[in-house]
Amino acid sequence: MTEMRHREWGAERAGDPIVLIHGAAGGVGNFAVQFAKMKGARVIGTASKKNHEFLRSLGADETIDYNTTKFEDVVHDADVVLDTITGEEMERRSYQAMKKGGIYVSILTPASPERAAAQGVRCHHTFVQANAEQLSEIAKLVDSGKLKLTIEHVYPLAEARAAQESNAAGHTRGKIVLKVV
Repeated sequence: MTEMRHREWGAERAGDPIVLIHGAAGGVGNFAVQFAKMKGARVIGTASKKNHEFLRSLGADETIDYNTTKFEDVVHDADVVLDTITGEEMERRSYQAMKKGGIYVSILTPASPERAAAQGVRCHHTFVQANAEQLSEIAKLVDSGKLKLTIEHVYPLAEARAAQESNAAGHTRGKIVLKVV
């Protein structure tokens, strides 16, 4: 598998849903890549070049270096776009990469239902809420080796502010953890 380079890729694999994940190497994105693959999706991840091999190790079928390639120029007919970056421009650009009837999911900022409808797509905003049953299922997947857990950095609880600042700066590969001792 190689980085997507100036070639169009769309629904040439009939039946496989296409999922485009922005910020695919981050704390949410890297899990999303793995969950989408578990469900049989064809996964395309946007990330800096240094994270492409990491994404392929998680199961990404294609990677796009957001520094050199506009994803909307090479991705067409995505069924789902998961946006962990968000913002009106990212939303607008994502609609260009989607097929009609597809769904744009934002985890940070609610998308505009009016803009989505005007493009013939749907949008959804999701906010994480702790769910013991789901967390237990995820833990089982990690314990069995079916889901890879990547930890970028572990901070002692006393350095929670530094952990938050690191997270806010972005470009994290995997999770940032607070250690309670």
